[in-house]
Amino acid sequence: MASEHVYESAPVGELGIISLESCKSLGNKVNDYIVNWRRETEKEAPATTNYPGYEKDSYLVETQCPRFGTGEAKGVIKQTIRGDDIYIMVDVCNYSLTYTVCGHENHMSPDDHYADLKRIIAAINGKSKRITVIMPFLYESRQHRRSMRESLDCAMALQELISMGVDSIITFDAHDPRVQNAIPRNSFETVMPTYQFIKALLSSAPDLKPDAEHMMVISPDEGAMNRAVYFATMLGLDVGMFYKRRDYTQIVNGRNPIVAHEFLGSDLEGKDVVILDDMISSGDSMIDVATDLKKRKANRIFVCTTFGLFTNGLKKFDDAVEAGLIEKVITTNLIYQTPELLERPWYVSADMSKYIALLIDTLNHDASISKYLSPTDRIHSYLAKFRAGELDFQKK
Repeated sequence: MASEHVYESAPVGELGIISLESCKSLGNKVNDYIVNWRRETEKEAPATTNYPGYEKDSYLVETQCPRFGTGEAKGVIKQTIRGDDIYIMVDVCNYSLTYTVCGHENHMSPDDHYADLKRIIAAINGKSKRITVIMPFLYESRQHRRSMRESLDCAMALQELISMGVDSIITFDAHDPRVQNAIPRNSFETVMPTYQFIKALLSSAPDLKPDAEHMMVISPDEGAMNRAVYFATMLGLDVGMFYKRRDYTQIVNGRNPIVAHEFLGSDLEGKDVVILDDMISSGDSMIDVATDLKKRKANRIFVCTTFGLFTNGLKKFDDAVEAGLIEKVITTNLIYQTPELLERPWYVSADMSKYIALLIDTLNHDASISKYLSPTDRIHSYLAKFRAGELDFQKK
């Protein structure tokens, strides 16, 4: 596959990947892919690979955000990045990291990770050629619109990053992509992991029959319909949808509680079902939907969400699996995954490291990433091999 990584143009600048502490594991995998690709292509395209600093043992830039006793911090870059094409990776959902405030241990919140991102951008101090922020879970993306006298945090954060010198922002499955209207003159890409979901789904259940007679895709609410329609179109399936009836007279845990889930769709009896959404937060809504689907005599239920937050723990999913409500839960490794989650037999992780490496490598050459943003041909090719029995899942 080396030819996929040969480009006609030289890089726009020497590649530098800043993987913040919150994103170290994913950043290391991304770096390994690019290192191997550039070693493979070194002899195939000398016009581009002769660019100074093109082939290196690592593209990771060493950085640090040390803290004072008060909990305040600063960003430090430990090597030169002058003229580099910089890609900063940050996971604002990684609550496993801690710091000390006056002798007390604090877990890092999304606000802390966002502040560290700004510190590193400030430390770059305009010396790099270009800055791209890769923030898989978009900071404050659920606060994307105003329905009363309240803040528009996501829009404010995007504008702040641009004002600090960020050229483009890449995120995954943004809760509402229209938030990019806050920065209309800058590049904002929201990437869908549909291809990786399909691979993870079919490899975890090779006996699935991806056709309209045996499967159906379910959107748990009206906001998830676009991703559900695309997923269903790729597999040739029908789509069903739930809409949430909420009690708008009260607010519980920052949101209006759901009164009921109402279903719109065709007969589910005997069909395997894929529930598709952008995230699992507490998991209550997802389990309610699965319970309703089982009442409608659905067969196996597979949950595919980009981000597995599991804010209330894993027990309710353990119980749901034991009760036969859910077969598998598939989420990506774009955010922090606890060791306990990775050990669950019902959990499947969709690895996104190669995808991010492709985006970075391509953008560094100032080439088009449209084939990665819309992977229709790749999906069709994979499905053709699956239906022909040419895929070996024994090692999965």
